[in-house]
Amino acid sequence: MSAVPLLQVSDLALEFGGVQAIAELSLQVHAGEVLAVIGPNGAGKTSLLNVVTRVFDATRGQVRFRGQDLLALPRHRVPGLGLARTFQNIELFEAATVLDNLMLGRHRFGGGAWWQQLLRTPALTRAEEAARERVERVIDFLELSPWRHAAIAGLPYGVRKVVELGRALCSEPELLFLDEPASGLNPEETRDLAFWIDDIRSELGITVVMIEHDMSLVSAVADRVICMAQGRVLAQGTAAQVQADPLVIAAYLGT
Repeated sequence: MSAVPLLQVSDLALEFGGVQAIAELSLQVHAGEVLAVIGPNGAGKTSLLNVVTRVFDATRGQVRFRGQDLLALPRHRVPGLGLARTFQNIELFEAATVLDNLMLGRHRFGGGAWWQQLLRTPALTRAEEAARERVERVIDFLELSPWRHAAIAGLPYGVRKVVELGRALCSEPELLFLDEPASGLNPEETRDLAFWIDDIRSELGITVVMIEHDMSLVSAVADRVICMAQGRVLAQGTAAQVQADPLVIAAYLGT
């Protein structure tokens, strides 16, 4: 892992009226790691992800990706930098097929100028073929071939979760945020997810930050764990170190 952080969050705060969701939070994400962010409900974990990916505007603080200030950028430019995410609640187009939803992950690469689309130029055709090839690789990687042409609305919940992961991968991110990826999955699906997360890092070279409550998954894949409570970093270290920390135990037990 590089000594220079891939993502640097400094003194970040997020407030909704009189409610403080994030309180002067600082953390780093290093290239090549799988970082898990855990904590009790209401700790500010998803709020952190929403600020970094520009769903919310921070009250104050800094978020830098490869040295670039994310908070100074328009929201629509963030995916183009190489950041992608999934959501707690699956956000897919239910009437569209798996393939169509995955192709949307290629949106950040553009579809050519309007006149290229109108004339169906060779350059546009080559770009579309390259996009389809990339999507097919993701389909193979996540074993989605049986559902390639199936509508999302008719798929089991576990498959939908994989499709959303696949759509994020189709954007070829450098940094991937997973918001409770194991939520609603059965033990077998969670084991498959653990293998995929490990392969996403080792084979695809993507840095992963995941918010997760399933400590079996966290222990299996995370290089480092940060526990948040009341919008702050409470503890960090390995999964075993964080789980054994008295402050973490107290936060979960409410004492």
